[in-house]
Amino acid sequence: MLDAGIRPLTEPEFRQFRDLVEDQVGIHLSSVKQALVNARLLARIRELGLRTFGEYYDCVIKSPHDELIRFINAICTNETRFFREPNQFDYLRRTLIPYWQSEASRGRHPRRVRVWSAACSSGEEPYSVAMLLLSALPPEWSVEVLASDISTKVLERALGAVYPITRVSEIPAELQKPYLLRGVGSRDGSFRIGPNVRAAVRFQRENLVTSDFSPLGSFDLIMCRNVLMYFKEETRRHVVGKLVRRLVPNGHLFVGHSESLHGFNLGLETVAPAMYHLRGEREGFARGAA
Repeated sequence: MLDAGIRPLTEPEFRQFRDLVEDQVGIHLSSVKQALVNARLLARIRELGLRTFGEYYDCVIKSPHDELIRFINAICTNETRFFREPNQFDYLRRTLIPYWQSEASRGRHPRRVRVWSAACSSGEEPYSVAMLLLSALPPEWSVEVLASDISTKVLERALGAVYPITRVSEIPAELQKPYLLRGVGSRDGSFRIGPNVRAAVRFQRENLVTSDFSPLGSFDLIMCRNVLMYFKEETRRHVVGKLVRRLVPNGHLFVGHSESLHGFNLGLETVAPAMYHLRGEREGFARGAA
């Protein structure tokens, strides 16, 4: 229910916000999302003392940095959990890590793994990857995980690395003692990701649609999961094309279980559902290896 005096979001106003979201971050909001936009923007409209959504739209346009970021933070959905889509983590553990170690022993891969968790939300995905890599690789290996998101709000939460203790069951038991800190005193009922894992993960804001990824370097694995579904076909192709250019030869790209890159023709080959590798100089990945 809207506050007294704040006029409900009209259809023309919704179309303005819809077009702004698609232009800025590539997310397409269908007409059924009008009520969601209404609900998510209400608190900010109240905070600014505005009377209409149209007034708030003008505020966003006139303050394209600070207020635009607040707007995007409010609109974007951030749903994630530790070790989400376990089959991909199984593939990483059983296939990719042994492959990288084998290639390193032949002098064809550095003793370093670089992973990019794009659209990382509140940090569960990159911390999961870092825990798995640190536990499976010898100590002399370097583990680098870049974690990015469009939302400054979730990046701030991810940097804090503190989660409710009820979430600990999402993390494999053998990884809990080495890599988690249980909260005590005022932090009772929560846990924090351990310092060795936090040191392996770097967070920064990136816009999948508009950012130039070339300064990021190349990655052995990119995880861009459960975000492509919100883009139109043309935007999906644009984003995936940019991601592929950041992969090393035989690098891997993981997408969400309900997402597919079928027909994209970007040099990718399916190794298992929602998992692809970039064909390079060295082959060696069997279809359905997971």
